[in-house]
Amino acid sequence: MSTVGPGEATELWLRWKRAHEMVRAAVVAETTAASGVSEPELSVLACLHESGGSLRQNALAAALGWDRTRLSHLLTRMADRGYVTRDKLPNGMEVALRPAGRHTINATLPTLETATRRHLLDRLGPDDAKTLKALIDRLLSGEGVAAEAKTGAPGVGAKRGRPPSSGTVMRMLRDHNTGIAELDAGADDASNGRSPSPAPEP
Repeated sequence: MSTVGPGEATELWLRWKRAHEMVRAAVVAETTAASGVSEPELSVLACLHESGGSLRQNALAAALGWDRTRLSHLLTRMADRGYVTRDKLPNGMEVALRPAGRHTINATLPTLETATRRHLLDRLGPDDAKTLKALIDRLLSGEGVAAEAKTGAPGVGAKRGRPPSSGTVMRMLRDHNTGIAELDAGADDASNGRSPSPAPEP
């Protein structure tokens, strides 16, 4: 159990959030510039790639933490651009990478690796990196339990065919707060002549 004093937990959370956002913004900026796709699109491609190339649409929404309606709009655009397919099944919809989507994510991986090393690992010593990985793995070990407690259903990764909860560099793209979903929602609202809804406070 933690032994931090009063106020230290909040300070630690704010510092963690600031460091995460700083590193993530730098990595994502380089990666999206190289890939030629938006961050939400790249998040979908990364998630599908990590899961073996295909996922049920509801599992994809759960893995990304996005509203299913907004994800559906994004997938429609990605299908039109030839990145993914959406096939109807008796009990849902399956999303799969098309060759163009697979090529895009495969071509982006070297840039993602380089950017992650530059903005994260190169700032840490070898022992620091090992310690950080161990701490992250410990926090993520309760991911499925937390999801089950919240929804009453097994957490993402608990069933076959869903993306693993291993700590890979892909997680930097697909693990993010609701701000990205809100930005995507804002784009949809703007295209329909509505004022974008404000993003929720963290």
